[in-house]
Amino acid sequence: MFQESRGRVLIADDDPVVRKVLTSILNHEQYEAVQARDGREAFRLLKSDANFKVALFDLKMPGLTGLDLVGHMKTEKRLQRIPVMIITAETEMKVVSEIFRAGAVAYLPKPFSRDQITRAIRMLLHTSHKRVLAAA
Repeated sequence: MFQESRGRVLIADDDPVVRKVLTSILNHEQYEAVQARDGREAFRLLKSDANFKVALFDLKMPGLTGLDLVGHMKTEKRLQRIPVMIITAETEMKVVSEIFRAGAVAYLPKPFSRDQITRAIRMLLHTSHKRVLAAA
């Protein structure tokens, strides 16, 4: 039996394995995953479509980084309502501070588990853009 989607989630990561894992987790949770292979593709998607519940961006991608995307989203009113979580292997506090300063509302270090992603997305949808350190 088909269940209606809880909403669309934009995934931007240059690693196809990460995109596949995130898509699998999101589909299992009844979210529709929309994949972008890099920051530029995500940028093009956001320019034409703001109908996303959450955005999950890799920090380091060719072309535009996750922080570049967050910066762009903060300049367009229609995109500002979309909470962004940055997923990265970086763990230095300086980098984490930059992530939040740029406007992301959550950070999740790689590698991550299915449970961590699920909980982080639930927090993003229910925290009214409070900052979330999702490294549990």
